[in-house]
Amino acid sequence: MADNDSVLAAFRSWQGAPMALATVISTWGSAPRPRGSHMLIHADGRMEGSVSGGCVEGDVLALAAEVIASGKPARRQYGVADGAAWEVGLPCGGTIEILVQPIGQEGFPPDLFAAIDVARANGNAATIHTDLATGRSGLVPATAETDFANLYAAPRRLLVVGAVQIAQSLVKIAGTLGIEATVIDPRGRFLTSERFPGVTLDDRWPDEAVAAARPDPSTAVITLSHDPKIDDPALVAALSAQTGYVAALGSRSSHAARRERLAAHGFVPADLDRIDGPAGIDIGAIGAAEIALSIAAGMVKALHDPA
Repeated sequence: MADNDSVLAAFRSWQGAPMALATVISTWGSAPRPRGSHMLIHADGRMEGSVSGGCVEGDVLALAAEVIASGKPARRQYGVADGAAWEVGLPCGGTIEILVQPIGQEGFPPDLFAAIDVARANGNAATIHTDLATGRSGLVPATAETDFANLYAAPRRLLVVGAVQIAQSLVKIAGTLGIEATVIDPRGRFLTSERFPGVTLDDRWPDEAVAAARPDPSTAVITLSHDPKIDDPALVAALSAQTGYVAALGSRSSHAARRERLAAHGFVPADLDRIDGPAGIDIGAIGAAEIALSIAAGMVKALHDPA
């Protein structure tokens, strides 16, 4: 699944101007970007997103200018067997095929961006179908032989329980990943805008705050307070929903005790196994920033590869 958040934001900023949308529609071998990845190109040459990580963007920009001028979609394939691919810098051994569409009824209608935004704002995924025979996109599937379906997942969210030092680093990392973070803590001395500038803060009791957020498969709930009175209610709420990643900070012995406490709430072992505890990926982390990095890595892995 491709991450196209920056492209969706760029369209909102540029809408009304002539644009083209480039999309990776096929990959073979060691492709640098997954199917469904977008690059949005403004008529003045600005661009947002990527279809190859930098390898073929220059050539795609030139093709996009032709598409904007003609109003007709175009397809192009890049691979090591193609001499042009070496010229534009795709020597990685893979092959990609790119569709470039004008933003308009003959390609990618502008109202599809609105449909994606509405679905995601409601916590839902959206699917856009493109008929590869015509290069036109819409909400209705084309024939099985020519339909390219692109899924736009609900926005990823992070609910951090416990306004501790690790949380300060974790929300910064989440921000660089385009993950919207909320810090939850009923302790007012910890939960301050000075400690968490620009972050949504929620001082309700964690079970209420987590339940109100309605966590879904694109949401992570991570408890960091080390206080069972704060962490446990949040975990109960997270396990009671289809939360994509549930994690708790602490040692293996403290996690074993945590499982016993949560079992008393009626959770069976399969439920408790959903908790990543100790939280994150073992990278030998030392200090708050490195621990936050390990937790962020575990979160990203889980949200990309749900069990």
